[in-house]
Amino acid sequence: MKDMENMERELETTIPQVEDQTAEQQENSELSQNEETQNFVFEPNQMFGQPEIPLNKHSDTVCAPATARGKSALGIVRMTGTRAIAIINEIFVTKDGLKCVLKGSKPSVMRHGFIVDAKEQVIDEVMCVIYYAPNSFTGEDMVEVIHHGSIYIQQQIMLSMINHGARIANNGEFSQRAFLNKKMDLMQAEAIADLISARTGIAHKLAMQQLRGGYREKIAQVREELVKLLSLLELELDFSEENAEFADRNNMKGLMKKTISELDILVKSFATGDAFKNGIPVAIIGKPNSGKSTLFNTLLRENRSIVSPVSGTTRDTIEEIIQLEGLEYRFIDTAGIRSAKDEIERQGIERSIEAIKRAAIILYVCDLTQTSAEDAQAELMLLDTQVSLEDKKIIIIGNKMDLVRSSKAQQKKWNEMRAIHISAIRRIGIDTLLNRIISINEENDKTNDIMLTNARHYDVMMRTLAALLVAEESMESGQPTDIIVSDIKEAVHYMGEITGEVSTEEVLDNIFANFCIGK
Repeated sequence: MKDMENMERELETTIPQVEDQTAEQQENSELSQNEETQNFVFEPNQMFGQPEIPLNKHSDTVCAPATARGKSALGIVRMTGTRAIAIINEIFVTKDGLKCVLKGSKPSVMRHGFIVDAKEQVIDEVMCVIYYAPNSFTGEDMVEVIHHGSIYIQQQIMLSMINHGARIANNGEFSQRAFLNKKMDLMQAEAIADLISARTGIAHKLAMQQLRGGYREKIAQVREELVKLLSLLELELDFSEENAEFADRNNMKGLMKKTISELDILVKSFATGDAFKNGIPVAIIGKPNSGKSTLFNTLLRENRSIVSPVSGTTRDTIEEIIQLEGLEYRFIDTAGIRSAKDEIERQGIERSIEAIKRAAIILYVCDLTQTSAEDAQAELMLLDTQVSLEDKKIIIIGNKMDLVRSSKAQQKKWNEMRAIHISAIRRIGIDTLLNRIISINEENDKTNDIMLTNARHYDVMMRTLAALLVAEESMESGQPTDIIVSDIKEAVHYMGEITGEVSTEEVLDNIFANFCIGK
């Protein structure tokens, strides 16, 4: 591509120009433009002084950057709505200065040309693609402009679109329009957000599973069976005077148990799914001065936590993410667990306990110069009375091995506990520790299983399960049909919230507001 100066010289004879200005007018205009550029901050709807527009009003045309803000080789601005093609025909010109060349153009074909501003001045040399409704991402007429990756160019292209009637899209508005136009369901739309934010191979894999269907089919199947059951039960209500029974009670109870079991498996998968998506929490715990912060810094390869020979230096939890074998681990440095000496330390220990509750893996650090294998075992048993260690993967770590030599009897006991001896300060045994952490995940690899990764889905699924459990109890206790129907209707309603078949404007706005601006 030619540079901007060459392009503008080439187009001077073919693109209509504004009338000549006096030197004073031109100088004032340039100063004004420079001032606007310097003060320009990209904020949806505030960027050009536009009022906030509710997300549910989708009859207009919107535009937004589809690429991240910042300098790059290329950038993309996209526009969707009923006037998208009309607007691009006003601001896109060929090298011969012709407009409206995209009218009736073939869809999904790149066209080379230039974007001009209100004064017919060239903004940038671009490639442009149009898509006709309903065969686009949003299901509407849609345009994508590929430009040089300058923030200023991106802003000016969008300003040109806005001057011709578009507005800045709200967060997630492109995806919300796709959902409203039935191009995807709500679960797929949320999977797109997860795909964009995926930082590891596992997170990417889970997002792709969800985008391609994931547990959507299971939810749809269960919901369909419950709807059929509802129709039979409601038919019974219509013929209540005849005491007709259209739904076999044994089959109904069997279906309920099967449904509850399947949903319970999904609900329980959330802990693993959320860890894979947001990072597996690993709490580093132990007594004061056992070397927890030194180990934390060694794992990070930087001095993130303050290390001091004074007991109780760490008063708060500190978290950092490390990637190991395509997975993110959130290592949490905690305050030493002991009887608190003041209020600040007490709060720090409380946060350590909370970190243990959240952790999937616990690194229990012992000072080998002061702790025997029997002591470590007793300390863990005592800790288990304060906070449940059930379902936690615990790795016992004997630190400061360079300062002590364990007896054969002690070494045997440490080995029986599968303890790892290290010197955090000298990085001895660190690779062994990391391999043990990785092996825990390999032993419990469920990445090929269908699992919940979305907190909203988890919340709705919990409410669905609760409603079905009440319905099951009503069946077992012989409650009237209308009460059973009410409970099952509630469960069916919740399941519809997951896929978007049942949704409120407030719920949709909240979901899509968490998307990036151009998605």
